[in-house]
Amino acid sequence: MPHRPTAEDARQSLTAHAAAGGGGIFEKYGPRIGWKQLLLILQDRTCVRYPCEIAFDAAPLQPGECAYPKPNGGRPEDGFVLHIHPIFMTQLDRAAALALYQLVVVNYGEFASSEDAEVFGAAALGISREEYYQDLCEMADALQTGLAVGPE
Repeated sequence: MPHRPTAEDARQSLTAHAAAGGGGIFEKYGPRIGWKQLLLILQDRTCVRYPCEIAFDAAPLQPGECAYPKPNGGRPEDGFVLHIHPIFMTQLDRAAALALYQLVVVNYGEFASSEDAEVFGAAALGISREEYYQDLCEMADALQTGLAVGPE
């Protein structure tokens, strides 16, 4: 009897696709993805499915949230504004890492999980998922203290 796809199969497929997408970004724009590379990535429709701009604006962010991709309209084709907390304006490489995490929602919609975002961002940066997760945690902690962290 043939295997019928399950929700878990779809989940694994999305995670694998996110990993491949992040890996493609690393291959094309790496080995170091910083602010300059991020701006190029945002214009590349093979990497970012829909138009996406960046705004250092905390207004649409929830408390403790570093970044959020706000849709410009009711359809993904209308594009997104990726809001990044202004504390990261002076650490653009950190802002780029935050943006990569959010691009999973831009590319895959609400179906994307935090796991997919971690896998995508880590692959794009060429680091382990654990290292990327630790970096994200440091950035979230920075919001609590009001201090940006890490190397620029």
